[in-house]
Amino acid sequence: MSPVNAPEAPGRLGEAIDTLQLRSYLIALDKWLEARRSELGALDVAVQESEHVDELTRDMALSLQLWQSIQTRYRRLLQVWDRGRVQVREREQLSSLVWGRLDDDSWSGTAASGLSLPEACRMSDALIGQLRSRLQLDPAGTQAVARLRDLRASMERLRDQVALEPPPTSGAARARLAQLEERLTTINDKAGRGGDIGGLLGPLEADAATFERDLIVGGVQRRANAQAQQQTAERADAAQRLRADLLARSQQLDEMVDQVVATVGNPPKYAVPDVTALGPVPSADRAALEQYIVRLQQVGQAMDFVARAYSEALRGSQMLANELITLRSEVDQQRLADPQLTALFGVADDLARRSPQPTEALASLMETCRRYVAWLAGLAGARGTVDR
Repeated sequence: MSPVNAPEAPGRLGEAIDTLQLRSYLIALDKWLEARRSELGALDVAVQESEHVDELTRDMALSLQLWQSIQTRYRRLLQVWDRGRVQVREREQLSSLVWGRLDDDSWSGTAASGLSLPEACRMSDALIGQLRSRLQLDPAGTQAVARLRDLRASMERLRDQVALEPPPTSGAARARLAQLEERLTTINDKAGRGGDIGGLLGPLEADAATFERDLIVGGVQRRANAQAQQQTAERADAAQRLRADLLARSQQLDEMVDQVVATVGNPPKYAVPDVTALGPVPSADRAALEQYIVRLQQVGQAMDFVARAYSEALRGSQMLANELITLRSEVDQQRLADPQLTALFGVADDLARRSPQPTEALASLMETCRRYVAWLAGLAGARGTVDR
């Protein structure tokens, strides 16, 4: 049962991947998946026969889940690859499938949730190495040289991972890596002197695999936290803009309310919502921010209601004034000269000019005027018929 290491992934996120590099990667990944599946089968048998089966079953199950996730993403890559018939759009999609998260595939919610395909492959290598070490299996049979070679490869991967650590954790990561490298140097020196290193390789392999897994998971968690912080900042900006819009709108509504109160005799009795009563926009707590946005939206809905109520009241007052003008025009066209009608129009003009306007009284007077005009028009028509 020889060890297998995942192939190096080509390209980078956000760029169209090179077709030749991807073809070579897919071929190598297919071989790696086949060899890893065979390796997992052999390890599963060893786990079941081990005295520590209860302790190793969880890592074995996670390794199998991880392999299945990589296999699913590999099949998705083959679908988009379509035997190399790809354009720029498909190449960009392939790059996203290689370097994007595996959450949307077959599994999520485990300790490795959120990994990209290369990170999942590296974690699979690390988990397999850890299982081998705990089972006391020699990846190359009885040849310690191969195990030392794998350890040196692990150190190279660890150096790459440590270089990605942020300043707050980079110091501790470099120190831990230095300790592992010092132990590897000691083992190499002892092997060179012909000493027995069998008992030293296993613990170092386990510590290196655990450290690599911790670094990968830590990187995933940092990216998730950074994404969450960015989303919170974007939502906070949206809340600030909405709050500013509502403040400006409240000023406009105050002016409308003053105009309606001064114009309409019986205006609505609704108050304009006070946006400042909600306080400043919370920027740190995401839950509080979302609740704040909901309350802003509720304030906006209340403003919509107030605006409709006062707009309708103002529109009703304007409609009565327009109706008076229209009715007077009809009277002039029909040449209905009547002193009582003239007096009614004079009273209506006086009511329409008042501020606030006695809307109900003016509406009743307009109804009287309409009926009186209709009666005068009918009377004039009857006289015209008799004259003919």
